[in-house]
Amino acid sequence: MSAAPVVIEVRGVTVGYGENVIQQNLDFQVRRGEVFVILGGSGTGKSSVLKAMIGLIEPVAGQILFDGEDIVTAEGEDRRRLLRKFGVTYQSGALFGSMTVLENVRLPLDEFTDIEAGEKDLIAMAKLNQVSLLAASGRMPSELSGGMLKRAAIARAMALDPGILFLDEPSAGLDPITSAGLDSTIRGLSRGLGITFVVVTHELQSIYAIADRCIMLDALRKTIIAEGAPADLRDHSEDPYVRQFFLRQAEPAAAMSSERQAP
Repeated sequence: MSAAPVVIEVRGVTVGYGENVIQQNLDFQVRRGEVFVILGGSGTGKSSVLKAMIGLIEPVAGQILFDGEDIVTAEGEDRRRLLRKFGVTYQSGALFGSMTVLENVRLPLDEFTDIEAGEKDLIAMAKLNQVSLLAASGRMPSELSGGMLKRAAIARAMALDPGILFLDEPSAGLDPITSAGLDSTIRGLSRGLGITFVVVTHELQSIYAIADRCIMLDALRKTIIAEGAPADLRDHSEDPYVRQFFLRQAEPAAAMSSERQAP
């Protein structure tokens, strides 16, 4: 069976702020329909890499290609067209507190389409149904649990039918049962609708539950130190720090392994 086509390609990307380089020389591909996870310990720059991928910050160097088109250099209508290829959710969910759940999900349709109001409502309700949240359509964000807020944010990110969803720390602040339910929602959307997910997280249980492939970033070496399926990295990586991460082992009291030393 042939591999799915590449929908995102990151080539030679360096991310930083001023003279502070956070990650450098990043090269990886994301294939259509997979759940691709960017992981690493705290302070590795996972969210900064995501921000570069969605055009919120400009990388110091490199290309970020969506279906072969570089979002870094795209301008005007070309850039807006590329931005429409994906939806984004953030750690907090970022719903507007003065709007109902339905109004929040409908907002992208209000801003970027001219279809009739009734049709907008039908589309928004369909998206809420896909994340098992239709019954909460008339409620305010303040009335929702943390897990419901995250699912509502995913529904809103799906409003314009993008092929790709970026999720920044989707399990942050959730209890294990709620987190497992969110993992199930992500897998269901990936398998049922063919949505490509790029997920930033360091939650091991979620990584094992959702990831088809992942890359692991390291704060000291400032680049990718592992790529592959989570179980394969856990069981077969030759890098001691990668195995330590996936096996959830404490840092030794002795000096760090020489493999992790910055050059």
